[in-house]
Amino acid sequence: MDLHFGDSKPTDEERAAVDALLGPPASAWEGADDRTDTDLRWARGGREARARRDLLLPGLHAVNDRVGWISEGALDYLCRRLTVPPAEAYGVATFYAMFAVKPRPAKVLHVCTDLACAAHGSQALCASLEERLGAAGAPVAGAIWQPSPCLGLCERAPAALLVQAGAAEGAEATEPPSRPYATAVIAPATAEALVLATAAPEEAPAEPGAAMAVPQAGQPGLTLLGRVGVVDPYSLDDYRAHGGYAALRRAFDIGAAGVIREVTDAGLVGRGGAAFPTGRKWQATASQPAHPHYLVCNADESEPGTFKDRVVMEGDPYSLIESMTIAGYAVGAHHGYLYLRGEYPRALRLLQNAIDRARARGLLGDDILGQGYAFDIEIRRGAGAYICGEETALFNSIEGYRGEPRSKPPFPVEQGLFGKPTAENNVETLINVLPILTGGAQAYAAIGTAQSTGPKLFCVSGNVSRPGIYELPFGATLGELLDLAGTPGEVRAILLGGAAGGFVRPDERDIPLTFEGTRAAGTTLGSGVVLVMDDTVQLPRMLLRIAEFFRDESCGQCVPCRVGTVRQEEALHRIQDRTGAGAAGDIALLREVGRAMKDASICGLGQTAWSAVESAIDRLDVFESRGAK
Repeated sequence: MDLHFGDSKPTDEERAAVDALLGPPASAWEGADDRTDTDLRWARGGREARARRDLLLPGLHAVNDRVGWISEGALDYLCRRLTVPPAEAYGVATFYAMFAVKPRPAKVLHVCTDLACAAHGSQALCASLEERLGAAGAPVAGAIWQPSPCLGLCERAPAALLVQAGAAEGAEATEPPSRPYATAVIAPATAEALVLATAAPEEAPAEPGAAMAVPQAGQPGLTLLGRVGVVDPYSLDDYRAHGGYAALRRAFDIGAAGVIREVTDAGLVGRGGAAFPTGRKWQATASQPAHPHYLVCNADESEPGTFKDRVVMEGDPYSLIESMTIAGYAVGAHHGYLYLRGEYPRALRLLQNAIDRARARGLLGDDILGQGYAFDIEIRRGAGAYICGEETALFNSIEGYRGEPRSKPPFPVEQGLFGKPTAENNVETLINVLPILTGGAQAYAAIGTAQSTGPKLFCVSGNVSRPGIYELPFGATLGELLDLAGTPGEVRAILLGGAAGGFVRPDERDIPLTFEGTRAAGTTLGSGVVLVMDDTVQLPRMLLRIAEFFRDESCGQCVPCRVGTVRQEEALHRIQDRTGAGAAGDIALLREVGRAMKDASICGLGQTAWSAVESAIDRLDVFESRGAK
């Protein structure tokens, strides 16, 4: 390991941010900066942080949250404390969009320009901001604004997130801030509101509750969303009064093997898009002889148009904590990691509160409910990297490396997080375990279809009357969902599955919303995105935005994706400027590049980066007037 430290020194504020996370150095001498690079005995300080490479990402967050950017001196100090080569740490810091390694103001306004927001005028909004505040990234009155990929606020598009760095108000210098000083969601956003937000005092405005994102809130018969808008998300007692922790008690009654059997018999499959059988994954993890086993909850939903996990975490956070505890018990794990999107500050506060209260009441910790089972949960925040939604990239991110996918095999159930057997599930998959255990596998399997059992959450956004999260049984048709959401305009196209999904025509309302039904129709269900675009939306511009998204989010590890996403964007730029037969050559190039990405990319990002564009060309004839065949 080549440790090559520089001469830059951290400020007192930067040192305090790192020490708040890692603990103070073991002695005053160890905290000094006058030793040689080769004398690393002092790195044993604090909580024995040496060899805790996995604390690198939290350490970067600590500095970025407190100061607003990560200086060379702060990075050097963090690396000394963790014994991490600075060059590697710099590679990690620059991998994430939410970190800055150059000076910037403490207040940053992230303005979403992705699909749902683009359908609601984000391009004009950014143009107005440029007139009022200057170019993106230019400091104005102690603040900057910048375009952002999807913020997971699609039901209130166009949206923006204001982040104010600084120590939490009233916090001691040694106390790690649980969140940035202030965060504010501005949605729906107007230029006037955003300009005011950049100049306003640091006190963040109140944020609307999760129930606003659930048009069905309070309706009887909801299985997964029944508590959203009904219970107080901060109150453990309220959660328990509405059936909370009954599933965990039954899990202890039937044992770990019984839990896996129930989940398997229920037919639960992953809700992130791959639809892998959950019971099989848990059984494979539980049967591995290597220990320890880990449970990882993937709450890094970054697919444009997806916001269901955010709504669950904000409206019913204890359900996720209970579900993770059950899953951990089933697979033989004693530690769980909840990897949360960095753009979800409200979910962070609610989940940390739920974990703290559950631990205080004996529902997490060394002896849960007196059953002799030890399990605890640690939240790890992402920092703006779509690729970290891929499970092995997520593992690398937690471990303190760049969030690049790993080649498989070995599979995570054999060698996952820290090289140990790991079960990874997303939020929606996990919360489905609660009704399976409380109602029984047979009753759960009776919902939906034979191949896609249970209820499903759908993220409906775009040009609809009632955007939000809808819960329907698998097998409901696309038309039934659109009727619930309302389509006041002339529908031009519907995007299923997000940027990695595919377009369907407005006359294809009979498509059954199941994994097998969408496959048979030549499209994909993905994570449940249903983005409606009316005739006011410029589809070529939308396709270009999808291409820009994949170009920006490619980790660059493999050539087909790194080069292919750039070539795809370039071709779409040229097509936008051409008419007639002049575009035919670029469309042929798109097909060739798309096939190469699909066949040869390491992970799903490159393999699906061409899917939406391909479907728009073939299904919607979007470039017909420009020479497409």
